[in-house]
Amino acid sequence: MSQSAHVVMETRAFWLLLLVMALGSSGWADEYVGLSPNQCVVPPKDRVDCGYPGVTQKQCNNRGCCFDSSIRNVPWCFKPLQETECTF
Repeated sequence: MSQSAHVVMETRAFWLLLLVMALGSSGWADEYVGLSPNQCVVPPKDRVDCGYPGVTQKQCNNRGCCFDSSIRNVPWCFKPLQETECTF
């Protein structure tokens, strides 16, 4: 491999690394950390508060909780459903 091809590959790897780091710090990758999306499908009346006044989505997700601010007068940061394993 020529030296110029090596430099091009290193440059591409560098930009890819920057892109991954930027996405990771943007909050996009923080949604539902360690949770499956199904665990956050909790009916509004069954939500158990997991946050505090003014909690952000990132702070909520970092606590291992779900965040949904689309419904007023219910907890926006709430405990996820517990996945259970069925055994017969």
